[in-house]
Amino acid sequence: MDKALLTLITFLPLVGAALMLLTPRGKDNVIRGLAVATTAIVFALTLYLWGIFDPNSPAPASSVAGVGTEVCAGYDARTWTETPWIAPYRIYYRLGVDGLSVMLLVLTGLLSFLAVFSGFTIRKKVKAFYVLYMLLVTGMMGVFVALDFFLFYVFWELMLLPMYFLIGIWGGPRKEYAAIKFFIYTLLGSVLILLVILAYYFKMVSLGSPQLAFHIPALVASRPFSVPGGPTLFQHLLFWGLFIGFAIKVPIFPFHTWLPDAHVEAPTAISVILAGVLLKMGGYGILRLNYPLLPEVGAAPAVMAFLAILGVVNIIYGAFCALGQKDFKRLVAYSSVSHMGYVLLGIAILRAEGINGAIFQMFAHGLSSAMMFMLVGVLYERAHHRDIARFGGIALQMPRYFALAVVGFFASLGLPGLVGFVGEILVFLGAFQYSAWIASVAAIGLLLTAGYILWTMQRVFLGAAKPEYEGFSDCNRWEFAAIVPLAVFSILFGVLPGIILNMFSASTERFLALFNGLL
Repeated sequence: MDKALLTLITFLPLVGAALMLLTPRGKDNVIRGLAVATTAIVFALTLYLWGIFDPNSPAPASSVAGVGTEVCAGYDARTWTETPWIAPYRIYYRLGVDGLSVMLLVLTGLLSFLAVFSGFTIRKKVKAFYVLYMLLVTGMMGVFVALDFFLFYVFWELMLLPMYFLIGIWGGPRKEYAAIKFFIYTLLGSVLILLVILAYYFKMVSLGSPQLAFHIPALVASRPFSVPGGPTLFQHLLFWGLFIGFAIKVPIFPFHTWLPDAHVEAPTAISVILAGVLLKMGGYGILRLNYPLLPEVGAAPAVMAFLAILGVVNIIYGAFCALGQKDFKRLVAYSSVSHMGYVLLGIAILRAEGINGAIFQMFAHGLSSAMMFMLVGVLYERAHHRDIARFGGIALQMPRYFALAVVGFFASLGLPGLVGFVGEILVFLGAFQYSAWIASVAAIGLLLTAGYILWTMQRVFLGAAKPEYEGFSDCNRWEFAAIVPLAVFSILFGVLPGIILNMFSASTERFLALFNGLL
């Protein structure tokens, strides 16, 4: 079973989608049940993968000529899958995982399962919604396991259409605008990534190694564009092409403007996936492809400084924007821009603490942002508005909801003992080693985050109860089913962060080994 595990995790959602298509019209509860069952099984499989994963397991032996086991070090041999797919062009169905992949697969499995419950508020075209949702889950899972460049791109593109329709059909009043903006930005990034893929393909063909043209571990090991005295201008073009493609997804300033619109218009379940998983795919692409393929560029002092400063800009700019928002959901969206700035800062400085902090921050933000969007969705279902100024006294009307909100808000703030603190403190530990000035300026983001989090809590939850909200019911069972696990994990991994850190620490060591002699 282990050899088929990654295939099951990736494609089981499509089986669920097929069953939904065969379900008679009008059986909406059956469709919802299939969605819950399918995503629950997928999540269980990711937990099993986590349980059997050994970061020090023997490296898999690739079937491609000229690729030794040392090239595939860090990937678990028990789950490695490799078989020819489009043989004339040496394109393989190649799946594998290391600690980074496993962590993000577990996060994706968890949020895909919990977001189904948030989708129970969808009343129109329920079958179409969940079929597209299952297709989206397959695309996300595929990105985190694909180790063939062509296959990676297929999964990367697979997410584009379902997300476009999920926002454009089931979104808010400006859903068409938000969906088209998301599509255009993402397509621009995809084109840049495709151009880099083609450059690597033709380079390997010219070197007489077409069998390695799409083999991601082999491309990382061979560095076909490296030359003495580099990096060259062409290497810079490749690096920045990939970076912009992935930065749009993170999103990094100034490529972030699609995100608030997409979040505000998307239904709650899709906002959860968008913030919790899709943004992490940009960070994953930078860690898996951008820096490993072109370490000479990433290690260049000017590039390190520029990207570190860009990360700080993200942190502070996103926090300032959040501070000025009146729409509850838009505030959470801009907080994501700010929090993902820590990811870029941690990667840019190329220190062990920074890389570990960046990866942990992706996981932590996946939990806290998903929880925040669910909390906003609960209020919107009752009040039918998201105007922060119109709320007040919600804690008196919905005490159990308020208890969950306290965990979610303070996890997002980065309170010690909760999951949001760990990644940020690790990034700062690395940043102070790199530059005390950059780290000190980035710390302003902590103050701004505390400002907008505490101010929002005061305006929404505290104060006297308002008569217009007297009839508000507390969280129902489906809302509890979606939010409580996130609250529990936010506390658990805040108190015991080693559970997550131990999963990918070996991957961090191998990542930094790529820069030996360059720093």
